[in-house]
Amino acid sequence: MMILQTLRRGPLHGYAIAQHIRATSDDLLQIEEGSLYPALQRMLRAGWLTAEWTVSPTNRRVRQYQVTSAGRQQLEREIASFEQMINAIMQVLRPGES
Repeated sequence: MMILQTLRRGPLHGYAIAQHIRATSDDLLQIEEGSLYPALQRMLRAGWLTAEWTVSPTNRRVRQYQVTSAGRQQLEREIASFEQMINAIMQVLRPGES
């Protein structure tokens, strides 16, 4: 969900995705390469992303990922599911209500 949301802003390479998530979460969420790249591959296979090799501003060859229409639809489903889960958790955690 966080990867798709990050890419909704525009195409990014893997390191930039991880840095954006880290920065926007005030360093609370850190995506390790060992989980990021397999997740990106799964999303490519699912058709949620496309990828293209480009050259970065630092003149390095990088693979940029971009969310597809199917990926945006998946993101909306994941957000709805996450919101349901948060609501259910809040119902359990509300003090004095049972």
